[in-house]
Amino acid sequence: MSYQALYRVWRPQSFEDVVGQEHVTKTLQNALLQKKTSHAYLFSGPRGTGKTSAAKILAKAVNCERMPIAEPCNECSACLGIMDASISDVIEIDAASNNGVEEIRDIRDKVKYAPNSVPYKVYIIDEVHMLSIGAFNALLKTLEEPPQHVIFILATTEPHKIPLTIISRCQRFDFKRITPQDIVGRMTYIASESGLQFEEKAMQVIATAAGGGMRDALSLLDQAVSFSEEKVTMKDALTVTGSVSQNDINKIIRSIHEQDIPTALAVLDHLMLQGKDPSRLAEDIILFLRDILLYKTAPNLEESLERALLDDEFIQLTGELDYEQIYEYIEILNKTQQEMRFTNNARIYIEVCLVKLCQINFKQAAPDSEEISELFSKIASLEKEIEFLKTNKGSIESEAKSQTPAKRTARSTRSIKINTGMVRNILSEATREDLNEIKSRWGQLLELLNGRQMRSQSALLNDAEPAAASKSAFILKFKYEIHCQMAMENQKFVESVSQLLEEITGKSYQFVGVPEDQWLKIREEFLQNQKLDGDENEQSEEDPVVSEALKLVGPDLIEVKN
Repeated sequence: MSYQALYRVWRPQSFEDVVGQEHVTKTLQNALLQKKTSHAYLFSGPRGTGKTSAAKILAKAVNCERMPIAEPCNECSACLGIMDASISDVIEIDAASNNGVEEIRDIRDKVKYAPNSVPYKVYIIDEVHMLSIGAFNALLKTLEEPPQHVIFILATTEPHKIPLTIISRCQRFDFKRITPQDIVGRMTYIASESGLQFEEKAMQVIATAAGGGMRDALSLLDQAVSFSEEKVTMKDALTVTGSVSQNDINKIIRSIHEQDIPTALAVLDHLMLQGKDPSRLAEDIILFLRDILLYKTAPNLEESLERALLDDEFIQLTGELDYEQIYEYIEILNKTQQEMRFTNNARIYIEVCLVKLCQINFKQAAPDSEEISELFSKIASLEKEIEFLKTNKGSIESEAKSQTPAKRTARSTRSIKINTGMVRNILSEATREDLNEIKSRWGQLLELLNGRQMRSQSALLNDAEPAAASKSAFILKFKYEIHCQMAMENQKFVESVSQLLEEITGKSYQFVGVPEDQWLKIREEFLQNQKLDGDENEQSEEDPVVSEALKLVGPDLIEVKN
């Protein structure tokens, strides 16, 4: 065959020709100039980004007769021999078809022999992730400590499938996807050198369809050249790549924005008759909306646009669409694109998607005059009510106070009955020592109730405390009347507290519950009675000497000391 594909004819022969991988080529050039090349390299990245080409350029550079240099001269016998594959010391192996242990063992056996005609023997293993586990294990030791005259260069598109023990023994370089701008620049150079006539927009369409791969771009350019007659036009590029013209995408988005469903479906039908793929159409619309969003956010970053060309229609659409509209459009299209992967009727999905996009209503309807007048009337009535409350504040408060005693009276009718006789007996015999003994054991009582899963009974005692105690009984004061009523009406509660106190203190205690407000009254009455009794006793037992002194000088001038 006399004709060769463009990607073969224009395969890079120097690091300068490797497009879009400056972070890799610069590092390798510095290593060559400083004579610090490694014994093993791993080139990973998407297809068609220059991994194998960079490996062959490196193999030429380390064996070039003019070393140390940053680029192979491509003129000496070593460079020419490697280029035409006449030198057997640069071995290129396809791991996809030679992935067994025997092939790797053969490399391991031959690697110890010195090269025949160049300083370094270079093994380029392409698609290295296809090797079996046994083959990787056979390669491990040789890859870690090869002879000084051997360099391994591993290339792969799926580095995650390579064992970490292999990756750790190599210098890793990650090749990235080539930007459409770099692809257009390289294709323009190749087309100009090859004498091809082309339209600049056609190159941009091909670069976008290539998906970041230079080889794919050159293959599409080769196909477009074969399809075209004299000049590669944008129409030829759209036909070859299956892409949709920007004019058609503009019409679709314009009809969506104006909610013109017939026009949107008519453009879609026209594209389907041309044989366009519905999934590819959805992807093109998403990329176009993405470009609108980026241009709307940062107009100066024109190089970031992937699908759109800066024409008048594009700029006008960018000004009319809101951010919320773009977000919603992209989200719906993305869901539709995912759903189309699992169906044989992708056209139906894209048609439904366009109808749905046209029916989205982003504009909020302004309230009419009736709604506004109704709103103002409600505000006026609320203002009147607030003014009335302010002016009649005093009368409202007095009315509320007048109603309060009635409520208290109604509540007092439901108050509990207290065993006042038992309370008086406990108070008459109560001492401070007995009360302190009960209080010192009260925390232990609560812990026992919780430990024995009596939490409901313990909860009743959270706001209760002993108020007075005698040798065999004590008064339990409750903060709330309802808790006192619940506790004293629960016979199980009374028995449990008495039993636990007997376990703690060794004494049998009875107790009576009293609400806090009633306890204060009972205590005050008891103290008054005690005072009256004491005064009577004092009068009956008064000293006769004191009584005579009082009669003589009066009570104001006498002080009685016991």
